[in-house]
Amino acid sequence: MGWTDMTLLPLAITPGDPCGIGPEIIARAWRDAPSATRHCFVAGDVGVMRRAMALVQAAPAFAVCEIDSPAQALTVPPRCLPVLQVVPTAPALPWGLVDARAGQLAGEAVLWATRAALRGEVAGLVTAPLHKEALHAAGAPYDQYPGHTELLQAEAARHAGVSLAQMPVRMMLANEELRTVLVSIHVSLREALDAITFERVLQTLRISHVSLSRVLGRAPRMAVAGVNPHAGEGGLFGREEIEVLHPALEQARAEGLDVHGPYAPDTVFMRARRQADGRREFDVVIAMYHDQGLIPVKYLGVEQGVNVTLGLPLVRTSPDHGTAMDLAGRAVADASSMVQAIRMAWQLVSGVR
Repeated sequence: MGWTDMTLLPLAITPGDPCGIGPEIIARAWRDAPSATRHCFVAGDVGVMRRAMALVQAAPAFAVCEIDSPAQALTVPPRCLPVLQVVPTAPALPWGLVDARAGQLAGEAVLWATRAALRGEVAGLVTAPLHKEALHAAGAPYDQYPGHTELLQAEAARHAGVSLAQMPVRMMLANEELRTVLVSIHVSLREALDAITFERVLQTLRISHVSLSRVLGRAPRMAVAGVNPHAGEGGLFGREEIEVLHPALEQARAEGLDVHGPYAPDTVFMRARRQADGRREFDVVIAMYHDQGLIPVKYLGVEQGVNVTLGLPLVRTSPDHGTAMDLAGRAVADASSMVQAIRMAWQLVSGVR
């Protein structure tokens, strides 16, 4: 698949769990951000999206129209949300319900969109939140994946004919103020500490360098967060910085990467935060585990955060929040993160060379 023509293709958006806020925030994005959603379409169920649009409807009426192919999304008229029916038609499920049927619909839509992106039929995909419990309740093949990221990685590896180890991916969380990339993703804290190895840290730096170079148009200036309090304080509070991080950073620098640290985890994120004048000391922080990286980004505003999967041979972004089952069906969900995820996906598509 050649990347040079990606901007001529539509962007696929999957609705996530139909019982959560995913369909609603997609409908709101179409209603409120037409410039971002132009040349996008929903890969999912027409009925689900009609129910969501009715929930957020504005005057004059906004139509949900069924299309026959991704290419038709490029020619739909204004005030029309195009939906490609890629899952079996299903009866409406109650809002807020955690159900295997909902997990099945969400999983099938993601599989279709991922495979379409790998075949070069769409420019990339934006995934609305799925509910991990519902996805697992749907059974095989979905019960083997902790979430979107691992499912996409498995499909990409299968498409390329390589092992999972040969298709390494990383999660980047970003908003307008801060970016962070995680060394490990959905594992327990104990497992995450075991995953902090020379090879994995160096691999994270390499993936981050390549991916962010495409977005920024230059090599990113990367800061690495330590594992321990005060980044180990010279070995007093742990030796991971000395035995793992320093050697990995030295190798990365030898390869020409602009990497700094390891720094104390409690201050490095402030140094990478964009200031009012637009400047920042670092372009991204490499965090050692899930919560170390996600807490500072989400504290700055979960409604603006975007999740980007790095390392895949396709573009994938998603809102930085979950299904919010307690808000589903109440017409109060905030679509800001979805709009930002769509804009980020277009930015990545146009930046890939």
